[in-house]
Amino acid sequence: MAHYVRHGQAEADDLTVGVRLERRPIEAFLAAAGPVVDVRAPAEFAQGHIPSAHNLPLFSDEQRAAVGTTYKQQGRQAAVQLGLELVGPRLAQLGEQLQQFSAQAAGAPLRLHCWRGGMRSESIAWLASQLGLEVVLLEGGYKAFRRWVLERFERPWPVHLLGGRTGSGKTDLLLALAQQGAAVIDLEGLAHHRGSSFGSLGLPPQPSSEHYENRIALELQRLRQASQIWLEAESAQVGRCRIPAGLWRQMQTAPLLEIRRPLEERLEQLVAVYGVQDPAALAEATQRIARRLGPQRTAAALEAIAQHNWSEACRQMLDYYDRCYDHELERHGQSDGQRLLGSRDLAQCSPEQAAAQLIASGVVAPLIG
Repeated sequence: MAHYVRHGQAEADDLTVGVRLERRPIEAFLAAAGPVVDVRAPAEFAQGHIPSAHNLPLFSDEQRAAVGTTYKQQGRQAAVQLGLELVGPRLAQLGEQLQQFSAQAAGAPLRLHCWRGGMRSESIAWLASQLGLEVVLLEGGYKAFRRWVLERFERPWPVHLLGGRTGSGKTDLLLALAQQGAAVIDLEGLAHHRGSSFGSLGLPPQPSSEHYENRIALELQRLRQASQIWLEAESAQVGRCRIPAGLWRQMQTAPLLEIRRPLEERLEQLVAVYGVQDPAALAEATQRIARRLGPQRTAAALEAIAQHNWSEACRQMLDYYDRCYDHELERHGQSDGQRLLGSRDLAQCSPEQAAAQLIASGVVAPLIG
């Protein structure tokens, strides 16, 4: 079935129903009002989709595989017949869900798409038309959206980075900057991960790298008028989500503002985040980096976790993460003269105060428009 997800989708979408429908190119489709309804199978949707889209699958994963196999082995007519047999009993349910989406649309048309803009979206559009519901289709389907997403990362963006060692409060400052009008993309928030072995604790499951790209692309599009776009200085991978290559290349040469905080303040920050997590999960995450920590630090960290001594546990691990950060900073390729360094006074402010100072001083530009 995994083979069919990529190689059988064309057959399913080639079975067009021959109706005349309004189709819009990707940016007009995204800019329009109304709910986005993705009629691909659940496995396709889970792999990646337009953020905020609703999944209304015409076929289940198993049904979609069966239709694609029938198309390849017996031809279009047999596949259409099988599709009718599979969908027929669900027409009333599909129609009811379409009407529910439409009721939430405040008069805007439903925005429908499948993989390539063929049979599946046209079939659902035909059903919607029988119910008197207005719809528009995405020209080229999700495949066109993905092409558009990847093109975003090859465009130049006014990227600026916020850096600092683990526990320096970078994420809190970024979020405060966003609240005060700066253009910010929270790479960790979009990935549901804090970027370390412990980064997934207490957070929802991570999206696929494909869906992570989709999320970042829409954020870039939202901020396309900004003179600066602030990101956290990250490794190439945030948990299992990989930062898109085109954006990552731009991050390597972007101006960087580094926040520096004393060790004890960083420990307090880390204890506030991780001291509320499950000790067993903390111990498991520590074991994952045991080879990098070394046997002595690993044993000391595990003992501190067993005693609920969160500050000591974090202290044992900071040496490793500080070395990782310093290595990444060296790879960034900027001299100290080019790097903006956060002062101790700025670091001691609350995130909201620090954000206000950075905007007032002109270091961070507010988003215009």
